[in-house]
Amino acid sequence: MEIGSKIRKSRTEAGLTQEKAAEELGVTRQTISNWENNRSYPDIISVIKMSDLYSVTLDYLLKEDKTMIEHLEESTNVVKSVSRRSRIIIISVYLVIWAVLVILFWPGNCASGSDAMGFSLLAFYVVLPVTTLVTAFMIGKDRLWGPSKWLMLIFYGVMYMLAEYVTFGLANMLMNEYSSFNWPRFGMIIAGAVMGAIGMGIGVLVSKIRKRGKDPA
Repeated sequence: MEIGSKIRKSRTEAGLTQEKAAEELGVTRQTISNWENNRSYPDIISVIKMSDLYSVTLDYLLKEDKTMIEHLEESTNVVKSVSRRSRIIIISVYLVIWAVLVILFWPGNCASGSDAMGFSLLAFYVVLPVTTLVTAFMIGKDRLWGPSKWLMLIFYGVMYMLAEYVTFGLANMLMNEYSSFNWPRFGMIIAGAVMGAIGMGIGVLVSKIRKRGKDPA
């Protein structure tokens, strides 16, 4: 028996109309009709919800339906591919903004007056923290990152330290004609990690709230 017939049979035995099932599952009645007539296939989340709603096992819904299994495998691969692409984009955006701030620091640093100092303060005490918060938030709300997302805090910390070292730290050494060597300020690692943790924590919280709102009562 194909999954469409199993879904229809399970819904009927549960005493639910297509309209009521659609309401409980958060989809349209037409979507339910398409699933039951094998015009389209539900995603794995919808299958799990139907299993709970109709009080049937996942094994019953999925067993012996090779087409459905292939559909779920393909959908999972697509989701993973999109997630990987999203990760690359997020990290790339951060690195590009980081590099632009560092590059623009030097022409401004060579100039005199408050404009140069103003740019430096704006770049490294406003733009970089905001960029960290936003990208960390996006990482935090993406559940596909898994626990490994927290390793990004090390990344943010190191990038904060490097940003300060290749700008202010190096500029100070140039002004002193390298008469003394300045070590990186390792405390900046903590600053970057904390900023990343704040953004990521907010993202995780938003993700949990959304998930709770989508779960059937």
